[in-house]
Parts: sequence; C-alpha cells; structure tokens
Amino acid sequence: MAKGLFPRAWVKKSFYFQARISFVRVKYLFLTWLTVLVGSWVIYVQYSAYTELCRGHECKNAICDKYRKGIIDGSACSSLCDKGTLYMSRCLSTLPNNQVYTGSWGDHDGIIRCKLGEVVHYELGEEPEPRREAPVFDKPTRGTSVEKFREMVFNHLKSKLGEQANLASLVSQILSIADGNRDGRVSLPEARSTWALLQMDEVLLGYLLQDRGHTPRLLGYCGDLYMTERVAYRPLYGLSLPWPLVSWVPSGVQRTMDQWFTPSWPRKAKISMGLLELVEDIFHGTYGSFLICDLAAAHFGYTDRHELRLTNTRAVVPEAEFKRTMRALKCETDSDCVYGVDCRTSCDVPEKRCREEPVQPNLAKACSTLKDYLLRGAPSGMREELERQLYACMALKGNAGQMNMEHSLILNNLKALLWRQISHTKDS
Repeated sequence: MAKGLFPRAWVKKSFYFQARISFVRVKYLFLTWLTVLVGSWVIYVQYSAYTELCRGHECKNAICDKYRKGIIDGSACSSLCDKGTLYMSRCLSTLPNNQVYTGSWGDHDGIIRCKLGEVVHYELGEEPEPRREAPVFDKPTRGTSVEKFREMVFNHLKSKLGEQANLASLVSQILSIADGNRDGRVSLPEARSTWALLQMDEVLLGYLLQDRGHTPRLLGYCGDLYMTERVAYRPLYGLSLPWPLVSWVPSGVQRTMDQWFTPSWPRKAKISMGLLELVEDIFHGTYGSFLICDLAAAHFGYTDRHELRLTNTRAVVPEAEFKRTMRALKCETDSDCVYGVDCRTSCDVPEKRCREEPVQPNLAKACSTLKDYLLRGAPSGMREELERQLYACMALKGNAGQMNMEHSLILNNLKALLWRQISHTKDS
C-alpha cells in the first residue's frame, strides 16, 4: 500500500513543480513583454520629441535657399551654404521654432541659433496642414539707399533703447558688421540679414554687452541664423538634470545638489565679481539702463578663465521698453504687475494701472542669486561680513529716495570685500 502511495505523491509533487515553473515562465514572459512595450513607447516619444525639436537641416535648407536666390547674404553664408566649413553638431533646442545647436566654423566652436516657422500639429489620419513659414526677408525693399537704411536702423534702435546721445555711433558700428564680405559697402541682401537680426532683441542686447565681455561674441550670421562663441561651463552652478529626473527631484534637494558642483571658493568669487560688474555696467550704461528679468543660474556660464558670461540675453530688457510695457498694463493687485520672471512694479489701485518703477533693482536680485553660492565654503575670517553685506544688498528697493548712491555704495563695498580675498591668489 505504501508502495502505491509513493508514486502518486511523486506525480502530484512533480505536477505542482511543473505548474509553478510554467507560472514563473508566464510571469517573466509578461514582464519582458511589458518592458519591451514601455521601452518602445519611451523611444517613440523621445524620437518624436527630437524630430519636432531638432530641425537643423530644415533651418539650413531654408537659409541657404534664400542665400542662393540672392535674397539674403552675410559673413557666414558662404561657409554655411557653399564651402561647408560651418556646420551644426549637437541639438540643444527646447522650442521647435527656435533652433539651437553646437557648431564649428573653422577654428571656432560656438552656438548656432536659427528661427523657423511654427510646427502645426494634426491628429493621426488627418491630412497635415502646410507648415507656417517664418516671416520672409522683405525689408529693406529694393531701391532703398544706404542712407535710408541707416535711418531705419536709427529709428529702430531709438524705439528699443530710448533717446541716447550715442545712437548714431551705434548705427555706424552695426552698418560695419552688416558689410559681411568686407567690400566697403552694404548690399541689399546684407541689409536684409542685418534687419532680420535686429528684430531679435537677444541679438541686439548681446551685441551691446559683448564689448565689455559680458556676453559671448557674435562670430557670424546668414539671414537670421547666427553663431556666437561657445561658453565652456554652464549653467553658472549645479547640474543640468535630464528632463525625466527634473520632476522627481524635490527643489530643496536640487538646490543642495547644485552647491556641490561648483568651483573652488576663490574662483566662485571671481565669477561673482563678473556678475556684479555686469549689473554695474547696465545700471546706467553706454546705451541706457537695462533690467535683468530672470537671474536664474541657467542663463549664465563662465569661461576657462572663470570670467562670467550672460548666455541668455532674452532675460535682459531695456529700461525704456520695460517702463513703456508696464504703463500699458492694467491691474487689480501688485501680482498683476510682473514682466518676465521677476521684474515687478506696484499697482496703482485707484487708477488700475501698473506703475513704471521696478520694486527691486538688478543688484538686489543678483545678491539673492549669489548668497548661497558665495557663502558655501567662504573663508571663516570674512564670512560674517560677507553675509551682512549680501543681506544689505538684498534689502535694496528700486524706489528708494537715494537709490543711486546706496546702490553704488553697496556694490563697491561688496566688490572690494571679494577682491581683498582673491587679489593675492592665482585666480585673480
């Protein structure tokens, strides 16, 4: 009897074992299928996003087509379209109609930017609509004299910068750049390229600030495609996390991590001096005053010599344009009076209009950006004084009665304090 039970128990156990193996196989097969499905979806989404965002070949084709038709010309056109010595490398675009690539041009490494028409979305199964083209290069028109073009440029700069004593000198500099082939005259295609560039505030403001070394130098252009120097290190501090991780990392943890990835303190002090000098130069600069309306670290970088560069001039706005915009804004509360990310004015509630004077000057916002950056790792002998000066700087108000004098005093004291610490080091 025991002999009869043994085979039956063995068969039962064997059946159970095989069923368990089959279940495990099915489970792993399902998990493998699910992984492949999710992975394929992620790859598809990434590829779709890349093809929509990265359209450098379209940009080059559109620009070179207009160049070959004689509509536009510029210092980079021949290298881009004929010789092939200017080419795009890695895509950095974050918007489909604003193409950004790393690039090379002979011995120069740089950043290439180009405008494109809007991407039109459509549902699966529908006929796609034609892509909306970017504005054509229709100004100046045929028959426009150089003097008339000079007048056009002057009036455009005046509308952007307000009344400035040296606008005529700036116009002459721009006409010199417009002569891309250096033949001593500005042709109609060259004038069209220059006019297209001047419509982009970031190009104009970048040019105004490059003489003082605050922005990457303009290397060349063709139509509204242009190339600037590449900044070796950016952002100013921290890590540029891949987009899937950004939403998962808490902002407090992100700020702490940012401070881990910074240069030595003397080098941070030198970079900070560069930001303070930028603020000083645009406070009452050669071409008027400007406001920085987004002082995020992502908009700044620095060179191998630890010299600060403003890499996104869209964050800068001429004070004249800012005031004109704010005067036109209707409001109920102060929260309605915001330009960009952090340029604010107060609301005149009875009039229901925004006032034109900024609540906080550039210097106060710059000190807020630099506070954690400079205090971490600061020498113990000057940390307390540095912290005191930074907080005094952050307390500055834009509408203070003696703001000009107070602004200059705090700025000079802070620069002097930093300079005393690094003047004897090799980083100075």
